Amino acid sequence: MMKIIAHIHTDFPTKFGIPRQSGIVNALKGMVVFEPEYRNPEAFRGLETFSHLWLLWQFSEVVRDTWSPTVRPPRLGGNKRMGVFATRSPFRPNAIGLSSVRLNSIEVHSEWGTVLMVSGADLMDKTPIFDIKPYVPYTDSHADAVGGFADTHKDYSLNVNFPEVLLNQIPEDRRDALWGVLEQDPRPSYHEDPLRTYGLDFAGFNIKFAVRENLLTVCSVERL
Repeated sequence: MMKIIAHIHTDFPTKFGIPRQSGIVNALKGMVVFEPEYRNPEAFRGLETFSHLWLLWQFSEVVRDTWSPTVRPPRLGGNKRMGVFATRSPFRPNAIGLSSVRLNSIEVHSEWGTVLMVSGADLMDKTPIFDIKPYVPYTDSHADAVGGFADTHKDYSLNVNFPEVLLNQIPEDRRDALWGVLEQDPRPSYHEDPLRTYGLDFAGFNIKFAVRENLLTVCSVERL
């Protein structure tokens, strides 16, 4: 039986806008808070010697009893089907995700005990975590690896027009992360309506934006 050992706190209250892979937006910050029975300091001995971690977690918003052998990857426009095991889609036989994140620091919180401060996470706020393992470069990194159809979209990004008067409403320590999220195009890949306005909830703000060709323009910023 899988046990939830922790939850991660991020700036994404919903799944809309979350980067499609971990490490794409390194400025994104997260805090891993452990359940009481897993806060023993001895469990973290030696972890500070590693720069990156693997997070094994649950797609908690899509847990279901059924599954499909094929899915529609967003980066293929949502129209082409691929085998579920050739994708990282959340709609899997087991709703389990895997992310590689940078370990920035290990801190002791007055209420939550030992917490992990990480960056580059592609997880929604309060996502349950099943396990944490150290990233080991000499085995986990493969210089000759081939990324299949995902390689054809790895450099995709948008130009961002974020008026200064609106950008200044965002806390300074969140601006780089938000900019990176917008560059990655938060829209579903099959949406190409230049007249449509989208809303992204991030770090306590709702950011309205529109996309025309390769330019994303922020229209408004409102506090949630």
